[in-house]
Amino acid sequence: MLDTDTKRRIDTARDILVGKVPDPKSQVEQITIALIYKFMDDMDAESEELGGKRKFFTKKFARYGWAQIMRAGIGGHEMLALYSEGIGKMPENPGIPLLFRDIFKNAYLPYRDPETLKAFLKIIDEFSYDHSERLGDAFEYLLSVLGSQGDAGQFRTPRHIIDFIVSVIDPKKTETVLDPACGTAGFLISSYKHILKANTDAKGHSKLTPDEKGRLAKNFKGYDISPDMVRLSLVNLYLHGFTDPHIYEYDTLTSEERWNEFADVILANPPFMSPKGGIKPHKRFSIQAKRSEVLFVDYMAEHLTPTGRAGIIVPEGIIFQSQTAYKELRKLLVENSLVAVVSLPAGCFNPYSGVKTSILLLDKSLARQSDTIGFFKVENDGFGLGAQRRAIEKNDLPQVQAELAAYLHALRSKSSIESILSITSTAQIVPKEKIAANGDYSLSGERYREGSGLRHAIPMVPLGEICSLGGAITTEVDLTCPYFGADSIESNTGKLLKTDTAKSQRVNGPVYAFDGERLLYSKIRPYLNKLTVVDLRGYCSSDMYPLLPDPYKVNIRYLAAYMLSTAFNDRIRGYYERASIPKINRSQLFETEIPLPPLEVQKEIVAEIEGYQKVINGARAVLDHYRPHIPIHPDWPEMPLGEVCRFIDYRGRTPEKTASGLPLITAKNVREGYINPEPREFIAEADYDAWMTRGIPQVGDVLFTMEAPLGNVAEITMKGRFALAQRLVALCPDRKILIGAFLKDLLLTRTLQDKILAHQSGTTVYGIKASVLKELTIPLPSLATQQAIVAEIEAEQALVAANRELITRFEQKIQATLARIWGEEDKFAESNGTKVNLTE
Repeated sequence: MLDTDTKRRIDTARDILVGKVPDPKSQVEQITIALIYKFMDDMDAESEELGGKRKFFTKKFARYGWAQIMRAGIGGHEMLALYSEGIGKMPENPGIPLLFRDIFKNAYLPYRDPETLKAFLKIIDEFSYDHSERLGDAFEYLLSVLGSQGDAGQFRTPRHIIDFIVSVIDPKKTETVLDPACGTAGFLISSYKHILKANTDAKGHSKLTPDEKGRLAKNFKGYDISPDMVRLSLVNLYLHGFTDPHIYEYDTLTSEERWNEFADVILANPPFMSPKGGIKPHKRFSIQAKRSEVLFVDYMAEHLTPTGRAGIIVPEGIIFQSQTAYKELRKLLVENSLVAVVSLPAGCFNPYSGVKTSILLLDKSLARQSDTIGFFKVENDGFGLGAQRRAIEKNDLPQVQAELAAYLHALRSKSSIESILSITSTAQIVPKEKIAANGDYSLSGERYREGSGLRHAIPMVPLGEICSLGGAITTEVDLTCPYFGADSIESNTGKLLKTDTAKSQRVNGPVYAFDGERLLYSKIRPYLNKLTVVDLRGYCSSDMYPLLPDPYKVNIRYLAAYMLSTAFNDRIRGYYERASIPKINRSQLFETEIPLPPLEVQKEIVAEIEGYQKVINGARAVLDHYRPHIPIHPDWPEMPLGEVCRFIDYRGRTPEKTASGLPLITAKNVREGYINPEPREFIAEADYDAWMTRGIPQVGDVLFTMEAPLGNVAEITMKGRFALAQRLVALCPDRKILIGAFLKDLLLTRTLQDKILAHQSGTTVYGIKASVLKELTIPLPSLATQQAIVAEIEAEQALVAANRELITRFEQKIQATLARIWGEEDKFAESNGTKVNLTE
């Protein structure tokens, strides 16, 4: 993440230039040239320190070295002359790599004001060369000030849209990646990061071999017609780790030199506008056209390898324009390579353009085996669609990405497609023959949208007609077999929490014995909505029914889905409420009717639900396994926690809890990083002063649980008065050297958590003593480094938090599927739905 000092320096440099260089692109170019100039001198100095020799500024070019330009006592006019001359002569310097000579080609100083240059170079002098991701992020920030290229019609693509497309296309380490209209190389860098992340182990270590890393860097290629953009791309890639980036000044549409070069992955946001009179392309294009957007899409479709994939941002005209060239292009795509279209909202490119765009997703091998096209719609991309583009909560991109993944997986596995996406709020699947029907080949999804979803005349059948009790009561138990009680199953989800053997459960009294696939269903009220599907030889508590569905009538997972639904449980709840003993007997259960569509429809429903469930399981895995990771630099000093924090702990008996009053924060409220208000507890205001005598923590301090669950941490963000219960300690960091948010993230890392758990002690209640905790050493980087780490982790946590929303959405989709099948959509729309998990 971009640190605040670097951002400040970039902003200051732009502020200095703005009076003399008003064009944002020219500002970026001037800062780029100055930074590279400074960094070359830094690298020379580093080489000398390590016993080597200078290579960039030597012999007759030594007089242009940065140290010479910035030496004490130099006059403003001399500095101006030396710097301006140095820039102009840099392409002639044989001591610098060809990459840098290309960067300085045609570079010049566009103003002649010594004072402006002196102030500008003073800010640049504060930067130091650091071949790291941080400097790459700084350059990305610098590029973000760019708007458009004006007449070229090429607008900067928002970073989150680039990352979305790259995630969907999923480039691999062995594949070649091309952007034939690369601009500042955003797609190439995002692809590179995607591959690095995909080849990183759980500890953050790269799994790529040195040979693979070398080949990987050679796999990326970009073209651009603008020498300015080529220069920016070269710098951008260099700062992201490419020592020899392959970016070429090349007119993709009128030049033929690279026509025979193909790529496994092509990603681009090509220019939307054509010059007056149109483009005059060479004759090798399949589509005869003069419009740049048509020719670029044609070029990319034709330059994929036989198994290649592409993600292309296109203006809305590509989707529905009726001119012959547009229709021929759409026909070519539908027949040979197009698998999906993602509609983006108008405003994605604000403030540079309000043009409506879509994303074309191509996959040549997949298109050959598919007879459908998927249409997906993004209404909100996480930012307001006005000129300011402020962040908002509504964001359809995660949902669309998940649905796209499910759709593409279904195509590859040749499994049911409509059952996966039939009720999704963003997508529809359209047969290619329907798209081709009138010869227009329109790629507007709304054109093919039909009114109602699936509807079936579904008979209601008593459960007893399709199920039997699939187990026998016994007291003779094989102690090595699995045993299931109601506490083995999570309510509302079907998730197995544990699988114990009968021996470990010390089974006494009668149990059900079963062998084979069974639906285990709890019959007593406290465990309403507890059921799961198992397939084994085992035993279950007599408080459960091992149901055996007739496989010729009902799919067991369809039955499980319905029995977890709101509709079914509304009926069952009535039996409990009328019973003297709160449980449902077998006759009541077997008399309860369920909707029974044909088996094929049941399978489709199960496939749809399991498709959603895979997304839910993936999102849950992210939530379960995420921990902040802070790479510890060996140069960071380490200090005991007791020397950098004041400890406030609360001992004795917590005041009596009341129905209202001041909030009481207990260990139950302290979660991984934040204070959860549930469960809500209070103490009387009159007890506050007598209890909080050891100190009152402030916003930015950190709470730590001293006993089980040991090591939970939360940063205090609450304002106003609140009390803390015993078993908590407030860590109040010395703000001059330690940021509370950094301390919180540090204590949540696996390294510190392992150290904390290693020091736990006790007999009945395990915990850690305050004296031991104070001796725990923590690394202590600079405040600026702490801020940068906190900002990066906060960005990660925002992505992790998005998984919670994804889970909620897809749980609702499961319930919507069930409600749709038996015609209870309206009822579902008024409720919150029930969570379902059938694949654990």
